[in-house]
Amino acid sequence: MTDPALLRAQYATEESLEIRRSVWLPSLDGRDPSTSALDAIVAAAPTDVLEVGCGTGCFAARIQATRPGIRLVAIDQSERFVELTRARGVEARIGDVQHLPFEADSFDVVAAMWMLYHVPDLDQALAEIRRVLRPGGLLVAVTNGDEHVAGLRREAGGQALITAFSSENGEGVLRRHFPHVTRDDIATRAVFADDAAAQAYLDSSEEGRVWTLPHVDGPREYAGSTTVFTAS
Repeated sequence: MTDPALLRAQYATEESLEIRRSVWLPSLDGRDPSTSALDAIVAAAPTDVLEVGCGTGCFAARIQATRPGIRLVAIDQSERFVELTRARGVEARIGDVQHLPFEADSFDVVAAMWMLYHVPDLDQALAEIRRVLRPGGLLVAVTNGDEHVAGLRREAGGQALITAFSSENGEGVLRRHFPHVTRDDIATRAVFADDAAAQAYLDSSEEGRVWTLPHVDGPREYAGSTTVFTAS
């Protein structure tokens, strides 16, 4: 979804985001994308970090707790998300990744957690991220693959969700702006307690369609597909 008006409506509150976030478990070998992204940030030993599209601020708060004393700024286009992030003790402001309100060479690290696939002009956003990064600075970007929870979507009468920034195409997109790109692919898992939980997850995407799930007794589990990219 890249329509700005639809995005503003969906993220006016945290409800849909929290529904989607609540079902995800680490990979079978215990790896979690957010922790892998945090590890990459910590390894860079930054003094100034920017998170774009910070959502409710949970990841920014983890950065701040792990790297106390750094300058951390978070931006989001949702007033509610900025409010929630500030409530966690993180400096946050309204902002658009396509037009970052910062001077060039301002940050050592920029984090973009599950948000670049929403951006209407992805190349403009990445050019802005590159501009505000210092020489040698690092972008840490997390996204999903084409088959991310696609099993559930197909069972409900839909198709896999193909985006402009995914596990499949993200490396090529990043290489248009950054010479060095690495990836860490993580097979996450979505677990739903019952049909109602799975239906709520599908409806939370607000894609303007009716999902029809066949009944299943008991919990459901579906494969996720997530990639942590680093670019410098």
